[in-house]
Amino acid sequence: MMTADDTAQLSIATDAAPIGAAVEVRCSGAWTVQGIAPLERRLAAFSYPDRTSVIVDGSAISALDTSGGWLLLRTIRGLEKRGCTVEVRGLRPEYGALLHLISARVITPETATPAAPGMLSTIGRHAWSSLVEGWRMLSFIGATATVLLHSLVQPRRFRWRHILYNLQTAGFEALPITGLLSFLLGIVIAYQGAEQLERFGANIYIADLVGLSMVRELSPLMTAIIVAGRSGSAYTAQIGTMKVTEEIDALRTIGVGPLELLVLPKMLALIVALPLLTVYTDVTGILGGMIMAQAKLNVSFSVFFDRLNDAISLRSYLIGVGKAPVFAVIIALVGCYQGFKVSASADSVGRQTTVSVVQSIFLVIVTDALFSIAFSWLDI
Repeated sequence: MMTADDTAQLSIATDAAPIGAAVEVRCSGAWTVQGIAPLERRLAAFSYPDRTSVIVDGSAISALDTSGGWLLLRTIRGLEKRGCTVEVRGLRPEYGALLHLISARVITPETATPAAPGMLSTIGRHAWSSLVEGWRMLSFIGATATVLLHSLVQPRRFRWRHILYNLQTAGFEALPITGLLSFLLGIVIAYQGAEQLERFGANIYIADLVGLSMVRELSPLMTAIIVAGRSGSAYTAQIGTMKVTEEIDALRTIGVGPLELLVLPKMLALIVALPLLTVYTDVTGILGGMIMAQAKLNVSFSVFFDRLNDAISLRSYLIGVGKAPVFAVIIALVGCYQGFKVSASADSVGRQTTVSVVQSIFLVIVTDALFSIAFSWLDI
């Protein structure tokens, strides 16, 4: 027999019964939150008789609240889990209604841990989330395009100071890193190509290899990737931090549109800066190739320039520069969109910044591949 605690006024009692008969468990006292802790310890240490039928008598319960009802329900379900047949008797109608309500609302560990989804379910969830994400991205693009059209109709709405500031940070300040990497890339291409061209005595065609590959493909692509990692991540971090500190909500409160102030200047500045950076990296990349061609193949600068005029057509040059504004729009929109997706935590800023860089680089490469396919179809 288990006696009650005087302070908590709780007790559980068992009477001896013939073997095979139901054992009766009597509950008495106030089953309330004030005495729930000592009662829970007693229940954890209590040893029930080894019977398959148990009768829980609650006629002596003087008070029952949600905590006590939850503890009683947990005890009953624990007995049922051991294979016992449990019958509750003697509860007041209001206590019985409370126990039924708790039983309907409480989530048991069995239901709280659902089975692992199958492969088709996982594929479906990922596909649906991708569709939802794509729709939200399209909505963001549409909202940005609407703001741009309004600004074109009313040019005074352009934030010229913000545009010039972003042009400096995304364009001018990116000159050292883009120029250095393009210069090294030109050296690498010339060095690798020289090994093969020298075998066939076609040293002069090093100008064709370096010039055409840099101007048409590598220079705009590598510049876009560098800017995506440098400026795109900065856009996400800036807007995400403003969202965490509720600065964006403050802008909406005073009647300033976040897209007009934060997104449009970045996109317009990058549309101007990226083609200029591409032209700059064309020059530095070819310069690296010229230096390696002279060192490896004894091709002088003047001979390299003469061949370069024949190797690179105006169409190839314009194709490379024409890709840059498209890449700029992708980088700016993805970076700003991921910034607006940041939730109210610093961890979310880092996570969305990573997603921004990955998505920007992926979309830039995919777009470049689509350009190549389209130019191939058009025989350009």
